[in-house]
Amino acid sequence: MPTLVLIRHGQSAWNLENRFTGWWDVDVTEKGAAEARAAGELMAAKGLDFDQTFTSLQTRAIKTLNLALEAMGRLWLPVEKDWRLNERHYGGLTGLDKAETAAKHGDEQVHIWRRSFDVPPPPIEAGSNYDPSADRRYAGIDVPATESLKDTIARVLPYWEGRIAPALRDGQRVLISAHGNSLRALVKHLSGISDDEITGLEIPTGQPIVYELDDALNATDRYYLNER
Repeated sequence: MPTLVLIRHGQSAWNLENRFTGWWDVDVTEKGAAEARAAGELMAAKGLDFDQTFTSLQTRAIKTLNLALEAMGRLWLPVEKDWRLNERHYGGLTGLDKAETAAKHGDEQVHIWRRSFDVPPPPIEAGSNYDPSADRRYAGIDVPATESLKDTIARVLPYWEGRIAPALRDGQRVLISAHGNSLRALVKHLSGISDDEITGLEIPTGQPIVYELDDALNATDRYYLNER
C-alpha cells in the first residue's frame, strides 16, 4: 500500500502571538523546532521512511521538513516546494491579533471569516506591509488578495492530482510538510469529509498524520502517529 504522511509545521512565532499569518513568512519558535525534531524521531522510531517529500514556499513548513528529515538521517531526500501548498491567505486580517480583531469586528464576524467554508476575509490592501505579491518567490504567480478554505482547496487539489498522487501511484513513500488549511484540503479529499465538518477539523502542529491508502489512493485508515 502507498505510504503517505502529513505534518503541519511546528509552532510558529505568530501562532505563539495568536496572529493571523496566512502567506506571511514567519519562522518556527524554539518549541516549533523541537516539535519538528520530535516528529522526525518518532517517524524513524516507528520505522517510517520516504522517497519523495513536498512542502510549501513558506519558511515554517520548509524548516519543519528539514528538521524532521535531519532527525531521521534523511536530509538527502528530494524535496519539491510549491506555492499551492501554502497556507490559506488571510487577506486584510494578516498580521492582526485575533483578540483585537474580534473586539473590532465582533466575535461572530471573525468566526465566519475563520471557520466558514466559502466566505473569505476582506482582501489585503495593495501596498500593505504584509502583502506578499512583490516577494521574489512568487514571481509569475497570481498571488491572491484573500482566500476562503474553498479557494485554498481549489489550488491544493490540482497539485495533489498532478504531482503528489502520481508519486504515490509509482510506489513512492511520500511526506508532506504544510499548513493547517492546505492540509485540511488534503484531509477533506482523502477522508471524504463534508464542507461543514472540515471547517471544525483541528490539525495540531508537529504531529505526523499517517494515511493508509489502497492502490486507488482511497483512504482505508487515518491516525496520528503518536497514538499508535
